Amino acid sequence: MKPIRTLILLLLLAGCKTDADKGDDQAHTVSEYTIEQFMDNEAVTGGYFSSDNSKLLISSNKSGIYNLYSVPATGGDYTTITASDSTSIFAQSYFPNDDRILYSADGNGDEINHIYRIDLDGNITDLTPEKGAKSDFYDWNADNTGFYYGSNKRDPRYFDVYEMDITNFKSSMVYQNNDGLNFSGISKDKNYIALVKSLNTNDSDLFLYNIKAKERIKINETQSGNSAQDFSVDNSAFYYTTDAGSEFAYLMKYDLKTKEKSKVVEKPWDVMGAGFTKKGKYLVVYVNEDGKNAIEVLDTKTMKPIQLPDFEDKSITSVAFSNDETWMRMYVGGSNSPSDLYTYNLETKAQHKLTNVLNEAIHPKDLVTAKVIRFKSFDGVEIPAIYYLPHQASEDNKVPAMVWVHGGPGGQSRQNFSSLIQYMVNHGYAVLAVNNRGSSGYGKTFFQMDDLNHGEKDLQDCVEGKNWLATQPEIDSEKIGIIGGSYGGYMTMAALTYAPEEFDVGVNIFGVTNWLRTLKSIPPYWESFRESLYLELGDPYSADSTRLKRISPLFHTDKVTKPLIVLQGSQDPRVLQIESDEIVAGVRKNGVPVEYVLFEDEGHGFVKKENQIEAYSRILKFLDQYLKKENQPLDGETPNTAIQPETN
Repeated sequence: MKPIRTLILLLLLAGCKTDADKGDDQAHTVSEYTIEQFMDNEAVTGGYFSSDNSKLLISSNKSGIYNLYSVPATGGDYTTITASDSTSIFAQSYFPNDDRILYSADGNGDEINHIYRIDLDGNITDLTPEKGAKSDFYDWNADNTGFYYGSNKRDPRYFDVYEMDITNFKSSMVYQNNDGLNFSGISKDKNYIALVKSLNTNDSDLFLYNIKAKERIKINETQSGNSAQDFSVDNSAFYYTTDAGSEFAYLMKYDLKTKEKSKVVEKPWDVMGAGFTKKGKYLVVYVNEDGKNAIEVLDTKTMKPIQLPDFEDKSITSVAFSNDETWMRMYVGGSNSPSDLYTYNLETKAQHKLTNVLNEAIHPKDLVTAKVIRFKSFDGVEIPAIYYLPHQASEDNKVPAMVWVHGGPGGQSRQNFSSLIQYMVNHGYAVLAVNNRGSSGYGKTFFQMDDLNHGEKDLQDCVEGKNWLATQPEIDSEKIGIIGGSYGGYMTMAALTYAPEEFDVGVNIFGVTNWLRTLKSIPPYWESFRESLYLELGDPYSADSTRLKRISPLFHTDKVTKPLIVLQGSQDPRVLQIESDEIVAGVRKNGVPVEYVLFEDEGHGFVKKENQIEAYSRILKFLDQYLKKENQPLDGETPNTAIQPETN
């Protein structure tokens, strides 16, 4: 469930001036922007080179929903490939030797992905049409004659591994998953498969399965967090990350012939991932450096980093290479800038900007750069956080603030761009994104601190974050709320329920409110993680159920006294709509102002622009009314008259 080591819940969403910046900020008049202007920013994902390197395949939401486009590798106008107006479409790859395309799509957020092919004539074929089965694209095979994918069509609980031949589009099973081991890669010669067995939310066993010998080898010698990364191109070695004997994960090499192990890369932070380019010329290493991606591209002959382009105050957040390794694409952005897509020719050193995702109507100086701060919690544990302070805030112009709680548990608020955060900050709300104990990225001891005490010590960390905000001279200490999505939504409800006087308002974005039901109704394809999930949160079928009921806000709604807004997607398979329906009904019995925003065509995370606009504008209006105390209802009006949720 915790990203970086064991990924079960991929949950949503994810600044401040230095003294040297203040003079410049004071001379700068900040313009306020509408949510429509903020959502007119474009979000781009993917970036897959065509076989001749002339263009890249991307997904963009510039139409209001994610569709496929191609863009010239040296920059230029987009070419529209799909024009969906309902289902989001995400690029997977061009075919290795022509311009056919693979993409994935689900049913409006239900997470039942299928893999589709677009032929040269534009005809679309569902390559994995099995009803109710989830299929995930993995990678192309080494000789480009087919691709690997996972599907739970045989057994809804587990993903078997298949190889699809692209000459006839028939699939053959590569690995039948009978015992809950998760596929994590295959060697180029198809002889070794990497498999991971989740033990708990931090630790996992790592295996190599020798197909010819029908032998399974355990790689880790002690219980630790282990993750497969890649096989060398010459099939001589296997690379993986582990935190054995260390607080942070580092990169290891396992010689497939001699079975010797050697350390390759170690940093004072988690090495999050590593992988080779197609021909093995480069090894790309990702490091989670205090909530920010740090990327090194190593020349595999020397194992020295190559020089990457310098983007000054922005960071390279992601890279990928063309198959012939002559081109690299990069995403470049930061907490104050959505990421743009660039290409870089490694031979000529020519650099090209392919996108301009920030709405031209928004002046970059009006956006706020995040600042990493740390504060001591109630028991002396140091808690990291990402802080966004509005430019217009000062000791003479105090602003209200929101404590932001990430998803997970075990997620991490990072120094990434968030339209919602920047929208709130632009309208005069400070935001403190607390990485409470149990967050990933700060060592495995910190990571495990919330096990079996959710809604308790981690909640106290959020309260201490509020207390830190209250001491800042630019913050109105009487106007501090809490906001979060999924697990962060749970923390919002836990705060309003178990610490009802600490926060002035709550924003619950599809938050868990009944752990008993949620843990019993997890999707069947999470079966391999079920035991780990129960070890961290509690087993609802055991004596743990007593504690799970105690920490579930639904059973204690009578304690909620502060205004609340709840946002939910009807198609959400992780946090069911009934969670939000019931918490709204329960809190309304108290006569507390409650707003409910329900989207029929969204899942766990809102991806359609019109829905994002509605959701974010409703959040700001709610905060303006109940935190800033603006636009109060007229005498005699009550904001809590609707019984049914508002549907958008």
